[in-house]
Amino acid sequence: MPPDNDPSSKPSRAEFHQANQARAEVEAQRLLTAKAELGARWLSWVAAELYALKPAAYAQMVRRELQRLNA
Repeated sequence: MPPDNDPSSKPSRAEFHQANQARAEVEAQRLLTAKAELGARWLSWVAAELYALKPAAYAQMVRRELQRLNA
């Protein structure tokens, strides 16, 4: 088995996306649901929530889903 720092041990981008897509959709929906409750404070709140998500690739997935849902 390759060590954790071996790049070949990491899932491909497509595998990562497939494994995390449903979770990203749920997270984006959670963030969007809070919009009505938070009103004008929502934008700064959601920015902080997105900033806290790790890894960055997952945060970007949630950001894209949020944009799609909010369109």
